[in-house]
Amino acid sequence: MADIFPIGAFSVEDVKAGVEKTLKLSEGWGAAEAEIVLSVVESTSIQFNKDVIETAKRSVKTGYGVRAVVNGAAGFAGTNVMSGLEETMRAAIASAKVMEADPFFKSLPEKCGGGGGGGGGYQSVGGLFDDKIVEMSLEECIGCAADMISGVKEVENMIPTSGGFSRSVSYFFIMNTNGLAGEKRGTSVSGFADVTTQSGEVSTAYDYAVSRRNELDFASIGKNAAELAKKSLKGISVGIEKMPVIFHPFSFSDILENTLASSVDADNVQKGRSGLAGRLGEEIAVSGLSVIDDGALAGGIASAPFDDEGVPTQRTPVIEKGVLSSYLYDSYTAGKDGVKSTGNGYRPSYAAAPSVDLSNFIIEYPPSDIIAETKKGIYINTIIGAHTANEISGDFSVEGRNAFLIENGELTTPIKSVMISGNVFEMLKNIDGAGRDVKNVGGIVTPSIRISEMSVIGE
Repeated sequence: MADIFPIGAFSVEDVKAGVEKTLKLSEGWGAAEAEIVLSVVESTSIQFNKDVIETAKRSVKTGYGVRAVVNGAAGFAGTNVMSGLEETMRAAIASAKVMEADPFFKSLPEKCGGGGGGGGGYQSVGGLFDDKIVEMSLEECIGCAADMISGVKEVENMIPTSGGFSRSVSYFFIMNTNGLAGEKRGTSVSGFADVTTQSGEVSTAYDYAVSRRNELDFASIGKNAAELAKKSLKGISVGIEKMPVIFHPFSFSDILENTLASSVDADNVQKGRSGLAGRLGEEIAVSGLSVIDDGALAGGIASAPFDDEGVPTQRTPVIEKGVLSSYLYDSYTAGKDGVKSTGNGYRPSYAAAPSVDLSNFIIEYPPSDIIAETKKGIYINTIIGAHTANEISGDFSVEGRNAFLIENGELTTPIKSVMISGNVFEMLKNIDGAGRDVKNVGGIVTPSIRISEMSVIGE
């Protein structure tokens, strides 16, 4: 797999040999168990300000993460050079030796059995790698950013305020003393554009898209944002009332990421930081709703044959027809509850400990033409303020942007500004419609969702 890196900085086979040697030495240095991961990300980032390309960077980040277990305590250390791997292992062991034993730590993951691709007997997950992304030149990447700028300018009186393009090629290798070994690779491209009016009344909007393949229409990203900003001009004020609200995938995913996602994290559940603690088997949502975390989704932005601990990914029903059926676990939290990991152990960086995180969080509800079915309501494209939500209670208050009245089944008048207050757990029980516009928003895969009634406060 060394050919996936244009830099050709090292031989993957040499890396594997060095990792295996260091793991064998770790036992003699006092480790009961040990693990080494290698993460390599080769990326390109293009940023623009107004209609000018400001920065164009290509970089490579390489790092080795080491975890060593001594007397039930785990120590961590990292290095970005292979020559320092043995010294880093000694540092991780030294760290573990001065820590108290953790009674909840069971062991590092065991070797994966079974057939399939991905190395180490892991399943094969399709659609995660595109040679065309690997081969993209810096000039091509700049061209994608320029296409977004051009797309914005196709719409009269609209200009870009900022935006960017990103491309990445990643490789991840893991091996531990329990016989586990695996490697995974992936590619992705994404683009976003923020726009505003060139003169007169101010109106703003944005659009975003991401894919594992080089298939995005970057000009459309800019144009879509500009057209939304133009449609949002001459907004009216609304009063205070309760009515149906339809959330675009952008706004609905933002709410879920800051509320429900943390509530199904087993670590938060175990520490009493989740409003869903102790509620497995309860009906917490409308019966038509299912929520699945699927790390093996073909082409998924967060898909892989295994997580960052080497545990195979899987399709985990979190909510099944309205009933809470599972939390999400990494190896540590699974050990505390005496269950199997759901394959949701991910690392924020190569040198950090793994923790629970979402993979592809998929919202399923019977689709229909929800705008046409709505006599009166509000449609909200984006929101701000979701990060202030109470992760335990699920309460939130957000400002809706690029919102429109729905009258007799049609989007009509734009709304200047509107505040939406609610509770995510009540929302889940009041969902009564979903659109056909499924969109992947940074790993949350959702259509537009209609809530039967919410509190709406205008300017």
